[in-house]
Amino acid sequence: MSVDSVSQSGTSVASAFKAGRCVTAARTHCVSSGHYLATQAAFQILEAGGNAIDAGVAAALVLAVVHSDQVNVAGVAPMMIWLAGPQQAITIDGLGVWPQAASRERFEREHGGEIPEGLLRTVVPAAPAAHIEALRRFGTLSFGDVACFAERFAREGFVMYPFMSEQIAMVRPKLERWPSNAAIYLPGGRVPAVGELFVQSDLAASLRYMIDEERAARARGADRLGGLQAARDAFYRGDLARTITDFHAAQGGWLSMQDMADYQVRIEPPVTSLFGDLQVHACGFWGQGPTLGQALKLVQRMDLAAMGHNSPAYVHHLAEALKLVFADREAHYGDPRFQAAPQDWLLSDAYADERRALIRPGQAWPGLPPSGTGPVQVHAGDPQAPQQGPHDTSRVGVVDRHGNAICIAPSDVCSDTIVVPGTGLAPSSRGSQSWAVPGHPASVAPGKRPRLTPSPAMLLRPGHTVMPIGSPGGDSQTQANIQAILNMVLFGMDPQTAVEAPRFITYSHPDSFAPHKAYPGRLCLEGRFPAETAEQLSAWGHEVVMWPERLWRAGGVCTVRHDLQRGVMEAGADPRRAAASAVGW
Repeated sequence: MSVDSVSQSGTSVASAFKAGRCVTAARTHCVSSGHYLATQAAFQILEAGGNAIDAGVAAALVLAVVHSDQVNVAGVAPMMIWLAGPQQAITIDGLGVWPQAASRERFEREHGGEIPEGLLRTVVPAAPAAHIEALRRFGTLSFGDVACFAERFAREGFVMYPFMSEQIAMVRPKLERWPSNAAIYLPGGRVPAVGELFVQSDLAASLRYMIDEERAARARGADRLGGLQAARDAFYRGDLARTITDFHAAQGGWLSMQDMADYQVRIEPPVTSLFGDLQVHACGFWGQGPTLGQALKLVQRMDLAAMGHNSPAYVHHLAEALKLVFADREAHYGDPRFQAAPQDWLLSDAYADERRALIRPGQAWPGLPPSGTGPVQVHAGDPQAPQQGPHDTSRVGVVDRHGNAICIAPSDVCSDTIVVPGTGLAPSSRGSQSWAVPGHPASVAPGKRPRLTPSPAMLLRPGHTVMPIGSPGGDSQTQANIQAILNMVLFGMDPQTAVEAPRFITYSHPDSFAPHKAYPGRLCLEGRFPAETAEQLSAWGHEVVMWPERLWRAGGVCTVRHDLQRGVMEAGADPRRAAASAVGW
């Protein structure tokens, strides 16, 4: 049975898998995010009359406090918005550009063609501009209204939870390189213990400065939009911008006041593809967003349901399809203002048919498969080394009482670049997702966006379903999302069951993070897969690595599925990152 035969309700072949948490169901509004405090903040906004955009921004800002090891106030925040009134999907890139002083040649000359950790990988911070632009165009509240939760959690502190404590411990040697980082994340020279109060006073002051500048503008007679502009100016033209850029100038960074003042987010229509009657809306080819639509189109004519959920054949065919899509990502994806990807070709049925023919039942591709235009050239990984994976990103999805929806993927770490002293901010180090290679579609260039992994998506079945969905996890994001989507569409799972089901991740592709290693043939299975499945996949040529039963490296999907016909919203929050939660009413 192909996807074309799936019913409008999304139910099809039953699965024996049962979730550990019940699905969150609601009729008025619903939130799912990477941390319970962010979910709570968004829910309070909704209960007070705010819309999905107000609530999503509030949650994203909270995530930049309670998850500030992996999400930064001065980081990235790509978002996908569904406006119920005009029935329109739009994207805000929320991604900064390389400073005008950036030089690929310098990376080649001084760093062996690598993009080193530290200030030189900084791009213009985009999240504040993205959040404020979303509020300005589509929200109803002020910056202070939505930022007050984040400012309070930074100022008063929050109780350290296991996942964040474990993540800080993993990157402790990196944090110790820079005193300003260590002072925040290793107070007293140690990893914050679970249950301790974790306070970020400098970060609170930075948020408070933006709130106060907005409040002062309103006191002078500015309207809501004027107040939002004042909050934006506080970051991009005011004291915060000067502090950040003065530090970069003193420490050999490239970021300047002109870079900050000139920055604008880009609002664009999504890249859209079809999976049966399901519209898949993703951010543009400046990020990895379109890999979701490409992969779904590639598997659409396979009888995945008949293979059986997570059977050896199912895992093999989906993993091989993902490897082919990631080869195309390497060859073609990058900021289209500098080098346009052949979008129509990559998302065409004819190209999907061509690529699908390369998938051989019972035989994994030896090494890395080619893109549609030729071999993929990458750094080799150590075959004995465990795949470390990136340590970044969170998610929030919201549907409001009007039917509006938003999915935001706020991100950027505190461990591969320097926290600017006195601010609590580690300006976006997303330059790590560029290449210092001439001719590469994602190569370094002034004013160019890196090729971003955070990739919020919106799935629509017009008149029937609206579903924001996303996952953290770098190159695992598309893989986690597609498995959750297929679990719902092909196997009839509710959103919570779909995100909890055992997951697999291929690393047989170039890593999106510098130094862009690849692990040809590597396929990681969560420990809940039967030994017989692993043995069969190994016999077919996959280099199988067994993970624990449930591992955060396999993503952390958050989604809200709005059934328009029943008037019911159902949400899932991934327990792999245990602080994730969903709430609805």
